Amino acid sequence: MSEDARFEDAEESALHLGARDWEDLKIISSLVQDSIFPITEMTYLRDERRFALLLNRFRWEEREAPDAPRQRVQSVLVFENVMKVTMQGIDQASRELVLSLLCLEFNPTEDGAGHVTLTMAGDGGIRLEVEAIDATLKDVTRPYAAKSGLQPDHGV
Repeated sequence: MSEDARFEDAEESALHLGARDWEDLKIISSLVQDSIFPITEMTYLRDERRFALLLNRFRWEEREAPDAPRQRVQSVLVFENVMKVTMQGIDQASRELVLSLLCLEFNPTEDGAGHVTLTMAGDGGIRLEVEAIDATLKDVTRPYAAKSGLQPDHGV
């Protein structure tokens, strides 16, 4: 029986970051920009108050040379202390749907609580009502060549 590849076995170093405030979450947002994921790789565990995504993350941190190969890596993005999840502009019944994450935003309410918004390409969004910011981003596979071979471009 073969064992799955683990990112830790690669020569590159895996990201494993935590966010406990908006400044931390901004860093994670920049790293998950242009991540893609099938809707089936998103889950909300209500009893555990946990929301998680398995992302195919573009490796923005590895853009050293203009001719360097473009890479993606599978990463898990987890939010703890999630009290409620709402979606807008996302067809949850479409099991073939692939979403593209543009950014994360935080709107505070009171006492550290607030709303984390995951903005998707195409005007969709996911809003997490959180007791406090508590997020982690962890690479879980080895990097692989981006299928297009290109860096995402928003024409800006």
